[in-house]
Amino acid sequence: MNFEWNEAQLSLFEHALSYSSELRSTSHQPGEFPLDLWKSLGDFGYFGLPVDSEYSPCGSGLDILTTVKVLEGLGQGGADTGVLFAGAAHTFACVMPIYEHGSEAIKRELLPLLTSGEKIAANAISEAEAGSDIAKLATTASREGDYYIIKGAKSYVTNGSVADYFIAYATTNAKFGYLGQTAFVIPADLPGIEVGNSYKKLGLNSAQLNQVFFDEVKVHKRYVLGDEGQGARIFAASMDWERCCLFALFIGVMQRDLDLCIEYANMRKQGDKTISKFQAVSHRIADMEVRLQSARLLLYFAAWQKSKEVDNTKAVATSKLAISEAFVQSGLDVIRVHGALGYLDEGGVNSSIKDALGSVLFSGTSDIQRELICNRLGLL
Repeated sequence: MNFEWNEAQLSLFEHALSYSSELRSTSHQPGEFPLDLWKSLGDFGYFGLPVDSEYSPCGSGLDILTTVKVLEGLGQGGADTGVLFAGAAHTFACVMPIYEHGSEAIKRELLPLLTSGEKIAANAISEAEAGSDIAKLATTASREGDYYIIKGAKSYVTNGSVADYFIAYATTNAKFGYLGQTAFVIPADLPGIEVGNSYKKLGLNSAQLNQVFFDEVKVHKRYVLGDEGQGARIFAASMDWERCCLFALFIGVMQRDLDLCIEYANMRKQGDKTISKFQAVSHRIADMEVRLQSARLLLYFAAWQKSKEVDNTKAVATSKLAISEAFVQSGLDVIRVHGALGYLDEGGVNSSIKDALGSVLFSGTSDIQRELICNRLGLL
């Protein structure tokens, strides 16, 4: 088994790492969407990494493993994790469903705009009563001639307030349950769409999170992704992309935190020796390394398995679960290693725990990942 990356992949990783280390906004306020960073990420090619250049000049056509490695570099470089998160939600939960399931006309119309970052997309799936259980969505889409009339409300929509398009899922035939859901691309300027105020969150503050209301929104049938009733399958495929690639960002963040802890432990003195000489500190850092490498290898395996077009549900769920839980613990440990300084904003290391706590919730909670694993183990 070969664990080596080729020269091209390593070059892309180093480019992403260098780019991210210099990506800083000078214009936006905390909690605001940093449009300058978004445009820069578009120029970098973030939003078109896995898209073939046939559909967009911004498409790179990278395989999923290489895409994961680039995302890892972006996360490790220290750029605003919120806008990187928003970009991943845009790319893997919105661009990829269009790329893999949209009609030729829709792909050629929208992919150049979305992969360049000129237009922004938001994934609208979660609901107040259903979470992300696609078999129980209350949002409906009723066919009337060449149009669907969409009615319902979506919760926790990343990029909601800045979106030009929504990838929305709605029930077209309640009798069919899982097979009665359909995926739509919905232009945000259609009559009947209302977006709520952005939520104030603990972390990932640059990423906007909103409720979105669809009040009898009239959507042409050309905006259906795949066929009617394929929404659940399309959503599941997009989650494979998101749970691999978005969470590669957090592998990068954890690597950065580990490096900071090593540097600090080797520099900070307590009495006549550095704190790296104390086992309470050095063993904590060793545990950070073990969790990071374990999560990283699970991620690489999940991405590799997806590239083989086999059932990778268990591998992706295991990877996502491991990264989420490791990220939370890493966020705590980086503060503990830095002591009181780590608790202060001035210490510059307490943002990870704020960002990490959300990772056990979005893209399917840790408990949902455990359920998926149990199902594939034959326990349910």
